[in-house]
Amino acid sequence: MFHILVAEDDAKLRQLICTVLVKNGYRVTGAADGEEALRLFEKEFVDLMICDVMMPMLDGYRLTSMLRSANNNLPILMITARDTFADMQRGFMSGTDDYMVKPIDLNELLLRVGALLRRAQIINERKIVCGEVTLDYDALTVTGAGFNELLPQKEFYLLYKLLSYPDKIFTRQQLMDEIWGVDSSTDIRTVDVHINRIRDRFKNCEAFDIVTVRGLGYKAVKGR
Repeated sequence: MFHILVAEDDAKLRQLICTVLVKNGYRVTGAADGEEALRLFEKEFVDLMICDVMMPMLDGYRLTSMLRSANNNLPILMITARDTFADMQRGFMSGTDDYMVKPIDLNELLLRVGALLRRAQIINERKIVCGEVTLDYDALTVTGAGFNELLPQKEFYLLYKLLSYPDKIFTRQQLMDEIWGVDSSTDIRTVDVHINRIRDRFKNCEAFDIVTVRGLGYKAVKGR
């Protein structure tokens, strides 16, 4: 069970967020300010933190910066009544992973929490599980029922990128910059060639499809 720390000085809002998270299967601990949150980190392992920006004793910006300075890479979702770009920029520069402006939609908060936890698992484990198929980043392998494919590096990185964000459309240029590097002189159609090779390798795999979005690029769709 994932453990979430909610650092929020508004007692009613803190209780509401905690209640919603508990009802959705999370273990939750509340903190009334940043200093209390830091003390809790010393006692327990936390998978994700939701923190308010404006808190007494230690605000959300400083709390996040201190955790990042200590090499704590847990996902952080910052919530605040401040809605200017400068405030948002300061939040991301301090090390937050996501940012929501009050009044928050609790259903949206649940979606963001789920996405952050999934992303953290992918980064920490360096593996993606898609149905019966597992992608191992360190081994460059794709394993499923009856097969264990060792892919060329670029093909693996392409597939891993697409399956890390299912249903998200990536342009050819985005994929080129990500996999080959922004300074690469490789023809952009190389992306198409590698995508076709991936499709050919896994044409009988039902765990995912690589879909062409006409005029835009590619996306991975799980199951078919």
